[in-house]
Amino acid sequence: MIDPAQLMTLVAVHESGSFDAAARRLNLTQSAISQRIKALEERFGAALIERGTPCRATPLGARLIRYQSEVGLLTRALAAELGMDAAQTTLRIAVNADSLATWILPALTALPDVSFDLVVDDQDNTADRLRRGTVSAAVTSDPAPVLGCDSLPLGALAYRATASPAFVERYFQNGIADGLAQAPMLIYDRKDQLQTRWLLREAGQVLSPPVHYVPSTTAFVEAAMIGLGWGLNPAPLVDHLIAAGDLVDLSPDRETTVPLYWQINRVSARPLAPLTRAIQQAAARVLI
Repeated sequence: MIDPAQLMTLVAVHESGSFDAAARRLNLTQSAISQRIKALEERFGAALIERGTPCRATPLGARLIRYQSEVGLLTRALAAELGMDAAQTTLRIAVNADSLATWILPALTALPDVSFDLVVDDQDNTADRLRRGTVSAAVTSDPAPVLGCDSLPLGALAYRATASPAFVERYFQNGIADGLAQAPMLIYDRKDQLQTRWLLREAGQVLSPPVHYVPSTTAFVEAAMIGLGWGLNPAPLVDHLIAAGDLVDLSPDRETTVPLYWQINRVSARPLAPLTRAIQQAAARVLI
């Protein structure tokens, strides 16, 4: 059996970012924190904390943190059934940036006594976080259930390929297809394939236009508005800007959508049922 005190210490170091901060959080000496982490690492024969500024859990450490989270969730559910108070627990969820910016946050209020550790990744990659065991649930574009998880459809997030009117006038005077090879393209990060797939669909061939990497959903919209480049933005964030004439929809007759799914570890499914319902309700208000 894993020592609960050592697991609690691992969580504290990861969440607070340093051994000193974890010591203050747990009202222990820094030496005691170091001894607990060392003992846990010796038991597993591997590093569990990456020492740095800040300190962060290794992949194996993150799996143990997920285990601690799931134990806490089950304890919380039992305490609720018995009418007892439950200790605060932390839940790690992988979510794509566009869902974080458009619809998911209100759903998290369904569990007021749970602290959330949101891991932001591309929707095509969040399921890998579940496979590696570093999160308990994920919003993902992958419908295939990860081993040991349930997969629930949420709907599809609609996107608009947008650019500023001045950008359209500069690059697309003779039509969208003629300007795509030269028009600068916005990409969230190097995992983002959304623009590349849209570009292939519209151009009918592989193109290599100039690229700006903009790793922020809100900055992505702003970059399109000021004419830095064109990119696909979530419809909930730009529909009103298109209606006002601040942005131009480059393909108004061809919809672009990304289906999303809520995948959750079955161990956590029962204690997290209120969160799952809230996720589904929040998604239904925004997704197609």
